[in-house]
Amino acid sequence: MTAQDARNVNISDVNGGGEDPYSFYAQLRKECPVAKVRQGNGMDVYLVTRFEDAKEALCDARLAKDPRHGAAMLAASGVPLPKEGGAKLAGQMLASDPPEHTRLRRLVSKEFTVRRVERMREHIQALADQLADDLAGRLENGRGVVDLVADYAFPLPMAVIAELLGIPLADKDKFRAWSQAVLLPLGAPGKAEGAREFSGYLATLMEAKKADPGDDLFSALAVAAEDDRLSPDELIGTAILMIIAGHDTTVNLIANGMLALVRHPDQLKLLRDSPAMLPDAIDEFLRYDAPLERASARWAVEDMEIAGTFIPKGSFVSVVLGSANRDENVFGDGDRLDLTRQENHRHLAFGRGIHHCIGAPLAKLEGELAIGTLLRRFGSFELAVDPGELRWRQSIVMRSLESLPVRVSV
Repeated sequence: MTAQDARNVNISDVNGGGEDPYSFYAQLRKECPVAKVRQGNGMDVYLVTRFEDAKEALCDARLAKDPRHGAAMLAASGVPLPKEGGAKLAGQMLASDPPEHTRLRRLVSKEFTVRRVERMREHIQALADQLADDLAGRLENGRGVVDLVADYAFPLPMAVIAELLGIPLADKDKFRAWSQAVLLPLGAPGKAEGAREFSGYLATLMEAKKADPGDDLFSALAVAAEDDRLSPDELIGTAILMIIAGHDTTVNLIANGMLALVRHPDQLKLLRDSPAMLPDAIDEFLRYDAPLERASARWAVEDMEIAGTFIPKGSFVSVVLGSANRDENVFGDGDRLDLTRQENHRHLAFGRGIHHCIGAPLAKLEGELAIGTLLRRFGSFELAVDPGELRWRQSIVMRSLESLPVRVSV
């Protein structure tokens, strides 16, 4: 069987950004599982939408992470390479390949082991309890509307990662704004400026860490840079990645999971009645509405095929995690939230292979404690706006609610 050219999909931009991208992905899985899409910035991307193809692509060494492999496409689209754009985004794990990737990952991996993360359980629970108390304190007569993104899903993981990394929690709103800018589509207004500001802030912070290191991950990275184990670009790039990956994906896990429960009262009741199901429920939330809609960019280092579709060298390939996680050939009735689903642990929400999310144990623990605390603390949850009024952030990869207004009662 000879390779075929990818079909061009007639859609201006596919970045999620809507209430339901999943019907579109279902159509692609059925009709065009590897689709060539022209994005709003003029760049073509090959979307890989089926589970088995996605799983293989995530582990395929011919799909590199270093954006220099896509330099020609980036230049043709008027998008500079990350280093040339004024930010140190190229010097981090998700934009590198072995052996650089192996070295960078080794420097931070010890901070995110299951055993080390489990020791944080009590502290995370205390943070969740305090935030839940704060929410309850704002209610009048035990009822009212709260924003579960701004008032709960964001401050919890931000506080956790700030302590772990050693960054000032007082600057959390800056980190949030800069993270959102960095995650905008390539060439989007505000992306380059936000990335430069983020890089500049962290460069100053890292100099302070070198001068007066503490017992935190960023101090350890600053010392590694002093010992020439990290280049200046790698230091800042890794710092940016740790902040974004350390809070943004968990914000989405908590918010998307709560939205799923609010919109599925039967599953909400099931989880209330059986709280021991929470760990499995987290896997179902990750599958059903993954925090990362797409894996970060990959670039074909040679002419290749995916599912019989020809991918030219230098092409931009995007593995659509949100689509793969609903593939009906793996997850029966995949568009249905089912907390009793036996195969939900097979999801690809954290990726696969050498780029599997290093913070997965921490994110799952935070999601479990955050959602479990809300279910214990409040007696009812009801979406306070029409579902069509919910707004999703424009992003390269994230599936992120801007806000989640919910009417709650104690």
